[in-house]
This record gives sequence, C-alpha cells and structure tokens, in this order.
Amino acid sequence: MRKFLLLISVVLLISCGEDVLPKPRGYLSLEYPELGYNKLNKSRPYRFDVSKNAAIKSLPKNWLKIQYPELKASVHITYRPINNNLRELLIEAEKLVLEHTVKADNISWRDYADTDKKVYGKMCEISGNAASQIQFHVTDSTKHFLKGSLFFYTKPNYDSILPAVEYIKKDMIQMLETLEWER
Repeated sequence: MRKFLLLISVVLLISCGEDVLPKPRGYLSLEYPELGYNKLNKSRPYRFDVSKNAAIKSLPKNWLKIQYPELKASVHITYRPINNNLRELLIEAEKLVLEHTVKADNISWRDYADTDKKVYGKMCEISGNAASQIQFHVTDSTKHFLKGSLFFYTKPNYDSILPAVEYIKKDMIQMLETLEWER
C-alpha cells in the first residue's frame, strides 16, 4: 500500500510540470442588417416607422407584433383607447415594468415628449436577465395609449443578447420619434 501511494505521488509530481498558459479571449462577431425604415401602412389609430428588416404581424384590437426572426425577438405593441382611464393605464404600464425587478440589475427611465405631435411618455431600459429589456408607453393624454415591449424567444442571458437589444432599441426609438396619432 505504501509503495502504491508513493508511486501515485511521484506520478502526480512529474505530470504537473507544464506552465499554465492563458487562453486567448474569443469575441462574438455579429453582423446586423443596415438600419432602414418604412412607414407602418396598416389602418390603425397610430402610425410610425418600422424596420424594413422586421416582419409585421397584425393582431386584434389594433395590436401588433413586430418580429425580428434573425434575432429571435419581437416588439409587442399594444394599443388602448383612453376612456377616462389614463391614470389606470399609466399605473398598469409601470407595474408591468416593475414586475421585472426580480431579475433586473437596473431599471432606468427616460421621459419622452413631442409637443407638436402630442406624444408624451417614457422609455424604460431594464438591464439584467429580465424577460423584457426595453419597454415604452406613450399617450396623447386624451384619446390614445400605446405600449411597446421587447421580448426574445429564449431564456434571457443579458450579456449574450445585449448587442441585439442595442440594435432593436434604435428601432424602438425610431418608432417613438416618428409616432403620429390618427386624428
């Protein structure tokens, strides 16, 4: 038994002679389509520019699903007419964002206002492994309320999806900046 332990000890000492070399860093190289936009040509109470690289799926109640098949993501657009319930709609929209605090590392809000087009609201960026990384809600404060949420078709791993989040975020900002209400 003693000889066996001695033999194993000698083998272990001899086999550990190599220097440890650091492995080179590997970087993920993703290529995204060039940004370009078309006016949403659906008959709805709102209009905005959508990415020409996205597919539009119409849903009931003037809702939309803007799909990014290559990125395995979609932006869900929900529309609600205001019927003396603006306060409730705003509370509901912010409550939906705050549901992500369990998985979120940080939630940052940015106010948005375009007085000429009567578009007022907030955009929210959620960092961390939350289900939705970007959400917005906007209103004209009298008739229209619109909400947008970004979702990926995979379990969120924030570091992995961050480049795609940044790409789609540009499209969502374009939606806000070009939003017009039907009069």
